[in-house]
Amino acid sequence: MARPRPKVVTLTDAAAARMGEIVEAAEENFIGVRIGVKNGGCAGMEYTMDYATEAGPIDEVVEENGIKVIIDPKAILFLLGTEIDFVIEKLSQKFVFNNPNQTDACGCGESVTIIPQKMDA
Repeated sequence: MARPRPKVVTLTDAAAARMGEIVEAAEENFIGVRIGVKNGGCAGMEYTMDYATEAGPIDEVVEENGIKVIIDPKAILFLLGTEIDFVIEKLSQKFVFNNPNQTDACGCGESVTIIPQKMDA
């Protein structure tokens, strides 16, 4: 019997609640949130988040706490095991990616260095 595949990302209750608020408040009918990574910033990569209108045939889809997260297939190995949280601080509020593959971040926290996980042979 095959073991269940782990989710690429998980959401804290706070992140799921905030994503739900954002998607519900949008003027268009979105199915969830699209997450990925792109080259950029002084540390090499940046996380991306956007509204999702559909899931492509090779996108990874994670559903948690009523929220659908669509993950760009090019980002899967960079995001494996990531927990997404939403934190409210004195002067800001933001989504935080607690990524075990992240090895460094720039001083402002806008870009990161991520080493992709190796695929099991």
